[in-house]
Amino acid sequence: MIRIAVVGTGYVGLVTGACLADFGNRVVCADVDASKIDSLEKGQIPFYEPGLEELVRRNMREGRLTFSADVAKAVAPAHVVFIAVGTPPASDGSADLSAVFAVGRLIASQLAGGYKVVVQKSTAPVGTARRLWDELKRAAGDGGVDVASNPEFLREGSALETFLRPDRVVLGAETPRSERLLRAIYRPLYLIETPMVVTTLETAELIKYAANAFLAMKVSYINEIANLCEAVGADVQTVAKAVGLDGRIGRKFLHAGPGYGGSCFPKDTLALAHFARQHGEKLRLVESTTAANDAQKARMVDKIEKAVGSLSGKRIALLGLAFKPNTDDIREAPALDIAAGLLKRGAKVVAHDPAAMEAVRPTPVGKKLEFAQDPYEAAHGADAVVIVTEWNLYRRLDLRMLAKIQRRPIFVDLRNLYAPEDVAQAGLHHHSVGRAPREADRPRRKKTTKRQKQRA
Repeated sequence: MIRIAVVGTGYVGLVTGACLADFGNRVVCADVDASKIDSLEKGQIPFYEPGLEELVRRNMREGRLTFSADVAKAVAPAHVVFIAVGTPPASDGSADLSAVFAVGRLIASQLAGGYKVVVQKSTAPVGTARRLWDELKRAAGDGGVDVASNPEFLREGSALETFLRPDRVVLGAETPRSERLLRAIYRPLYLIETPMVVTTLETAELIKYAANAFLAMKVSYINEIANLCEAVGADVQTVAKAVGLDGRIGRKFLHAGPGYGGSCFPKDTLALAHFARQHGEKLRLVESTTAANDAQKARMVDKIEKAVGSLSGKRIALLGLAFKPNTDDIREAPALDIAAGLLKRGAKVVAHDPAAMEAVRPTPVGKKLEFAQDPYEAAHGADAVVIVTEWNLYRRLDLRMLAKIQRRPIFVDLRNLYAPEDVAQAGLHHHSVGRAPREADRPRRKKTTKRQKQRA
């Protein structure tokens, strides 16, 4: 059984540790935050991810997964050490690597005990793993050390599925010994014929950035096409479906909406553009992608104001705060930018989210919001209901109930969850992304009988 230490118990580190333990490895997840470790030892997960708590508890019961606030003690006996700490964006868009190299220095102090493979799991610019390896070699002595890059491709909300049944595993491993160890760790994936891409450190690092930037470009691209659809009277959902049926393009990430957010796309596009400039290259498409995404979020505020009229004093029900469903992650969430824009224009914003409200409350925007216990409480007396995050809960709203309890019957569907005719049939004015409002989308009025006219 391979002994593994995972340093960092954030989203990537905890999912990685729990899943590697489920593969049959003996894993210690370590973190300098003692309070976080204390909670994890009690089986309490610090963020929302479907299925993760059960996976952690099961592997703890079976003795394969433990936690430690003593990072050095966790690293010392490990054959393989995964670095899974944050690399947040600095003010210039570059990745802050201070935590990565702090862990590297700690690992260096534990290399006298024998050979280790140090795996860079944190997303970091090209050259980071090579620099880390150079530093560790000086401390390794006769024991020896290899550094590998093994980028993560987790999708929040379905992280276990994407780790346990991935599209591919990328291994930047340049020595036979490190490659053998990493292949042994991921051996269960061979049984389901998961493709393994074994390459250099630099190539592995760039694969992660290139993949995320491309997906971000697809999102921004379809959002710009959606804006054109509104201008010319086309339907972006039909356009996206037809375009996605082209095998060279594919259907995924062609859903128009308020823009992308989360822990990866915003950070990674900025970092990729930054280190490309450092190497004398300008990634025009990537830079345009970030600009288009910022513009899309601002456009959503304009769209709501166009539907409602002046926002001053208006009550807006905002449904969805997390950047995507099935997570409580609010990093770079479009909903927060939209809420800030609405507040700036004088609106009163009442928000609801099944998982992210507690994360939002202490933020600067959250302190100015009201929070509702369910979507209908948020909608009561509202001048408009706005769907920002496509939680399943919001896919089956009682539209007729909304029409009765709202002050004004305005329904702004920024995720295109509803057919315009269904919304209109319920008595609501429908506004969406990539579909210009039509006369047919206005609320259906009941016909007035001759007797009713006489009474009037």
